[in-house]
Amino acid sequence: MSRPTRSLLTVLGVTFGLAVTIGNVIGAGIMRTPGEIASNLPTFWPFISVWIIGALYAMLGANALAELSAMTPQSGGQYVFVRRALGDYAGFIVGWSDWISTCGTTALVSMTLGEYAVVLMPHLPPARVIALVVVAVLTVVQWMGVRSGAAAQDITSALKALALILLIIACFSAGGRNPTDGGVEVERETSLLIAFVAALQAVIYTYDGWTAPIYFAGEVKNPGRDLPRSMFGGLALVTVIYLLINVAFVRVVPLGTIAGEKLAAATVARFLFGPNGYFIVLAIMVIGLISAANSNVMIAPRVIYAMAKDRLFWHGAAEVNAGGTPDISLLISSAIAVGFIITGTFETVLAKLAFFFVANYTLSFASLFVMRWRAPDAERPFRAKGHPITTSIALLASVAFLVGAIAGDPGNSLWAVGLLVASYPIYLLIRFNR
Repeated sequence: MSRPTRSLLTVLGVTFGLAVTIGNVIGAGIMRTPGEIASNLPTFWPFISVWIIGALYAMLGANALAELSAMTPQSGGQYVFVRRALGDYAGFIVGWSDWISTCGTTALVSMTLGEYAVVLMPHLPPARVIALVVVAVLTVVQWMGVRSGAAAQDITSALKALALILLIIACFSAGGRNPTDGGVEVERETSLLIAFVAALQAVIYTYDGWTAPIYFAGEVKNPGRDLPRSMFGGLALVTVIYLLINVAFVRVVPLGTIAGEKLAAATVARFLFGPNGYFIVLAIMVIGLISAANSNVMIAPRVIYAMAKDRLFWHGAAEVNAGGTPDISLLISSAIAVGFIITGTFETVLAKLAFFFVANYTLSFASLFVMRWRAPDAERPFRAKGHPITTSIALLASVAFLVGAIAGDPGNSLWAVGLLVASYPIYLLIRFNR
C-alpha cells in the first residue's frame, strides 16, 4: 500500500506573520548599514530620508504581492504566483534561484552567528562547528512540526525586538545630542544623486526579507485577511525599529563618527558602555541572527515543496510529515546549507545570485499586471491599493535596481545570465520527464 498523502497544516496566523517578517528582515544589516549610509549621506535629513524611501519601496512591493499571494494561497513564495502568471519556465527560474539563495543565506547567517559567538566566548568550538550545530538544531525544531517551528520564530523574534528596543532606550536615555545637529560637509567625487542612489541600494537590501509571510500562504488560517496584515504590519514594525535605531545612533554620536564604520552599532555602544559596548552589540546580533536563521530554515523547504507538487522538482520532496512539515524538502535544504558552510562557498553563491534577487521581484510585480489582465474576475480577497500606478512604481524601481546590479557587478551578472541560459535545457529535461 502507498503511504497516505499529507497536506500542510493551516494553523498559522498574524502573530507568526509578524514574527517571521521581523525575523527574516532584521539581521546584522541594521547594525552595519548606517555606517555605509553615513559615508554617502553625512547630513541628517538625507541620511534619514533614504531609510523612509526604502520603507516606501518595500510597502509598494508588499501591496502588489499581498494581492497575488491572497488570491493564490499556496506555500512556496514568489514561485507560486510567477508560475501561475508567467508559466512553468519563469516559475522554475524564480523557484530554483530563490531556494538556492535561501539555503545560502541560512549558511551565511549561521556562520556569522558562529563568528560572533566565538568572539563573545573564545572557548567555544570554531565558528564553522557552531554554524553546523545551529542548522542541525533548527532543522530538528522544524522537523517536529510547523507549530514548534512557528513557536521558535515567535520567541526568537520577540527576543530580537526586545534587545533592539533596549538598545534604542539606552541611546535615547544616555545620548544628549540633537540628531539634526552636527552635519558634515564633505567633498564629493560623485554627485549627491549618485550618493543617494548608492545609499538607497544598501537600504533596500537591509529591508529585504519582507516577503517572508507569502512562503507560508497555504498554512495561514485566513490568508485573504492575515497575509496582508502580516506583510504590512511586519514592515511597519521593521520601519519603526529601523528609524528609531538610526535616530538613536545619531543622538549619541555625530554621523561623521559612524561614517564608514563596518559595525556602526559597536561604535555607538562604545560611547555608551565603554569597552564592553562592542560585546553588548555582538550579543544583540547573536540573538537576532538565531531568529533570522530559523526563518530561513523554515522558508527554504516550502519553495521546493511547491515545485515538487508541480513536478518541477523531485516528486519525493512533496512529502509532509504528521507535524505539517515538508520533511524531505527540509532535509534537502538543510543539507545544501551544510554543504555551503563546510565548503565556505555561500558568499560566492549569493554574489552570483544577486542578479536573480532583483529579477525575481521584477517578475513578481509583472505578474500582477498579467493576472489583472488574464483573470480580471478572479476572487481577490485583497486588491493592491492604487494599482496600476503603485505597482508600476515598484516595477520600474525594480528594473532600475536590476540595471544597477548589472552595472555594479558585471562579472557575476554575466555569470548569472549564463546560468539562466544553461537552465533552459535542464528545465526541458525536467518537463519531458514529468
